[in-house]
Amino acid sequence: MFRSVRHMIYDLIEWRSQILSGTLPQDELKELKKKVTAKIDYGNRILDLDLVVRDEDGNILDPEQTSTISLFRAHEIASKQVEERLQEEKSQKQNIDINRQAKFAATPSFALFVNLKNVVCKIGEDAEVLMSLYDPLESKFISENYLVRWSSCGLPKDIDRLHNLRAVFTDLGSKDLKREKISFVCQIVRVGRMELRDNNTRKLTSGLRRPFGVAGTPGG
Repeated sequence: MFRSVRHMIYDLIEWRSQILSGTLPQDELKELKKKVTAKIDYGNRILDLDLVVRDEDGNILDPEQTSTISLFRAHEIASKQVEERLQEEKSQKQNIDINRQAKFAATPSFALFVNLKNVVCKIGEDAEVLMSLYDPLESKFISENYLVRWSSCGLPKDIDRLHNLRAVFTDLGSKDLKREKISFVCQIVRVGRMELRDNNTRKLTSGLRRPFGVAGTPGG
């Protein structure tokens, strides 16, 4: 309610500035005044305030100079216009909610949570562990890689992340659920010398990335 009234007040301030500027043509000025009075009447209605009865030009009717029947008819017309505006606002909100629900139902989103406990693989050097989702029938990966850097001593290189190696594969939609098979693949890349048995200092290299191993779950 507060946000609705705030937006209406901002609109009224802007329209008031346009009216006081004296630069609007008569026809635009007349239409703008009608918009102002309609906005005020609508705001009074949603705040449960009194309805102000006006004439066709938006001027407040003087009860001393207007007959009771004329006031009653003007009140009926004003009430009808405000109610139509309320129904229109309600209908627009319902349509927006329905469209959002339909869009969400048409494109559902799912996620896969992964918690890495340990990497049991005798490598002898540092390694990179990459985890991703793979479609074996289409022979392609369908997600980005979750990368964990593993040290040669058998612990994560970022020791602060020990027991906190978690990842969420997001945005898995209905298309992915319709895949016949999806495998979870883990690739291990050794980072270090060209050959583990390279003890010749003249040939010693470091920092090279070499494929070491791969594991995966059966497609399901």
